[in-house]
Amino acid sequence: MKIAIIGGSGNMGRWFARYLTKEGAQVIITGRNQEKLLSVGKELGIPTATNIEAVKQADFVIISVPLDTFESVVKEIAPYTRQKQIIVDVTSLKSRPVEIMHRHITKGIVLGTHPVFGPGAKDIAKQNFVLTPTNKDETALADNIKQQLEDRAAIVSIMTPQAHDEIMTVVLGLAHFIAIVSADTLLSFDKFQEMKKIGGTTFKVLYTLIESVISEDPQLYASLQMNFPNIRNVETLFQTNTKIWADMVRNKNKQKFAQRMDSLREKLGKTDPAFHSAYENMYKITEGL
Repeated sequence: MKIAIIGGSGNMGRWFARYLTKEGAQVIITGRNQEKLLSVGKELGIPTATNIEAVKQADFVIISVPLDTFESVVKEIAPYTRQKQIIVDVTSLKSRPVEIMHRHITKGIVLGTHPVFGPGAKDIAKQNFVLTPTNKDETALADNIKQQLEDRAAIVSIMTPQAHDEIMTVVLGLAHFIAIVSADTLLSFDKFQEMKKIGGTTFKVLYTLIESVISEDPQLYASLQMNFPNIRNVETLFQTNTKIWADMVRNKNKQKFAQRMDSLREKLGKTDPAFHSAYENMYKITEGL
């Protein structure tokens, strides 16, 4: 199978090019920056082409471009797609990209996909994928891809584009927001290096989150924050809760703080059986000390 990766010189495009080549596929990549594209092609030992040339040659097309340029790229390649050709996107949002592909691509089968991991992943084993079919043909394709991914130990979920975006507004949108604001706060202190040196597990977890977000493309993350549905409501709720907790600390209301935290632990235990089990085990351990 010949696979064209539109945007293959970008971080995720390069990741898929490397992985699919190892899987034995014939891969061809494209990119906006010709110099960078040629460099990546030479590094990976795979051919490069223009978007149109790549689509004409491929059986399977992966669109790995930023949301801001997604529609212009789809409009460019749409006239050159053909029957039985498969076209998927790997953007972090699904409703708008899927609608754009449906509107412009009249030949072939399109499918919205989201690999929920970054280019630092070593393999797809234990990595999350979301597939978002919207009709019978896409569902059949999604079932086939799901099987192939699960054969390689990936974790695959199938849902509507709308359900995906609602979940990602919290899973990615809120997580990114917390990481960025936390980085802005931590770096305001002079003794940051000392904090990093002596920080315990909790601090290291926070710093790992910060590193994973701040190391990524700022333009991509800005675009995601501006496009997640209802992100303003989620971040406003976060800010409201931040003020509630900060007020309890400022007023030294220890009892109210402890009660609210205990309530959260109880709710989390009911919502997440894994947390409840871990908490019960921890309680038994500490009880014996």
